[in-house]
Amino acid sequence: MPASTWQGERTPDLLRPRHAAGHARVTYIELFFDLVFVFAVTQLSHSLLKDPTVSGAIHTLVLFLAVWWVWIYTTWVTNWLDPDKTPVRLLLVALMLAGLVLSASIPEAFGAKGLPYAAAHVVMQVGRSAFMIWALGKAHPGNRRNFQRITFWLGLAGLFWIAGGFADEQARLGWWSLGLAVEYIAPSVGFATPGLGRSLSRDWDVEGAHMAERCGLFIIIALGESVLVTGATFAELAWTPAAVAAFVLAFTSSVALWWVYFDKGAETASAKIAAAADPGRTARLVYTYIHLLIVGGIIVSAVADDLVLAHPNAGAEGSAMAIILGGTAIYLSGNVLFKWATYGRLPLSHLAGLAALVLLAWPAPQLTTLVLGGATTLVLVLVAVWEAISLRRGTPAASHFEIE
Repeated sequence: MPASTWQGERTPDLLRPRHAAGHARVTYIELFFDLVFVFAVTQLSHSLLKDPTVSGAIHTLVLFLAVWWVWIYTTWVTNWLDPDKTPVRLLLVALMLAGLVLSASIPEAFGAKGLPYAAAHVVMQVGRSAFMIWALGKAHPGNRRNFQRITFWLGLAGLFWIAGGFADEQARLGWWSLGLAVEYIAPSVGFATPGLGRSLSRDWDVEGAHMAERCGLFIIIALGESVLVTGATFAELAWTPAAVAAFVLAFTSSVALWWVYFDKGAETASAKIAAAADPGRTARLVYTYIHLLIVGGIIVSAVADDLVLAHPNAGAEGSAMAIILGGTAIYLSGNVLFKWATYGRLPLSHLAGLAALVLLAWPAPQLTTLVLGGATTLVLVLVAVWEAISLRRGTPAASHFEIE
């Protein structure tokens, strides 16, 4: 996703203008594009809910990693391109169409629709990168060379994706895992390419505040999906006391998830990346990689809410226990890393929350899903309250453990 700085050169027509004061706003077409990923996130949560086995979890994980990578690469590209320009808008519309095919294929991606899923993924990844090469033209040879490297790596990964689309289910997982590995390793090695060299993070001229806002909006999308799942499931149930209690817990959990991320963390991270000496490195670590855990935790938590709503009196054992505790644990772990990378400190409230979840695993098999869901929600609320009170008192040492 890197592109070297164009400051001091004539800005090509399709690139965003950079302003000394303020940051590039998120445009309506970018938000419109994100609607496709509301569908994708819904499909992912439903896939895990339908098959909450180890195999189903692995398949959902592979598809989630792929969906996130498509979205974050597009976010990097629109950090440089101006979405108000007609060719860029047409690019995003074309990516939306391919994204709908990709999202619609998710439930049967490891079945009959493996090839359509793989083809949509490759078209989005390679096509978007090729567009950047054309958009940059000869005005910025450094940027163009970077996207030639990116296209090489995405094209290489695409071979594995297409091969997996033709393979049977067991072999497909192996091929697609190789494709994911190529795509995820590429940024960390600077997209090193024979004959083209590699790029450095300091060359990645990223508009930090825009990147932070885009990722924050994706968190909203994921949280919105969990609210949709909660509302849709509750609407179809008989409103028994157990169902109403599960509904209130699910809503409270969504609010606590929002609070933990947005109360202070998102704003602080935006300011940090905007002022960073090497914003490309920060964007790669914090928003490209660490946010995976945060979004993944929200998706698994949405599945947990649906499980509790549908079966509040069932035993919380096996996959139900793993999903209910795991969603919250993944989310808190992502926020621990997010705030550590932002503040340089580990948030004690989050670490205490993770410790509480570990302790809950002991009695969990003897509890109902409603009771275990209530306990995890209480943990989230306490984490949010602890951090909020500590930060508002202006005593970060009380809420964070500094790492030397």
